[in-house]
Amino acid sequence: MSMRFTTKARRGMAVLTVAAALALGVAGCGAGGDDDKKPETSASASQEGGPKPSTQEGEAETPLAELKGSNGLLFQVTAAERDSGGFLTVSGTLKNDGAERITVPAAVRGNETEILRHGMSLGGATLVDSKTKKRYYVLRDTDGRPLTTTGFSSLKAGESLSVFLQFPAPPTDTTEVTFQLPTFASAPVQISG
Repeated sequence: MSMRFTTKARRGMAVLTVAAALALGVAGCGAGGDDDKKPETSASASQEGGPKPSTQEGEAETPLAELKGSNGLLFQVTAAERDSGGFLTVSGTLKNDGAERITVPAAVRGNETEILRHGMSLGGATLVDSKTKKRYYVLRDTDGRPLTTTGFSSLKAGESLSVFLQFPAPPTDTTEVTFQLPTFASAPVQISG
């Protein structure tokens, strides 16, 4: 055998081995009992006209609470939903009801050093459970970033921004909390879920 033939044969075997390993890997990733049912669900959703838009996608909803801030800022709470993981997610809209561009006050992010390092957010918000006499703060991730909408600074006249904030959930028998955001009035909010 010539050296050239041996080199081509080895290269061909290496390519064949890699191709077989990739094929097994792809087949292994595709296998899994419950994953096979997911495409059926999305196919039936599109047959029914598709999913309904959420409130953050533009569907109007009566707010649970409205908090008035300075210079025409308005915070509307549209949902306060408890989930099975022990969290409470507050969704809403931050709106400029004034006639001019408004810079969102830095006070809404709170004054904790950990939050200040991560820029503008709604990290200063709290929930007060008067029944158990506890105050709940916005959750943080492992790097100290608040689990809330971040990265905004100002709103044009009439502009609104969909926002969320995540808190530890109060006990299940607590159905109402007071939502507080620095520079805004406080308001009671009904919890769902």
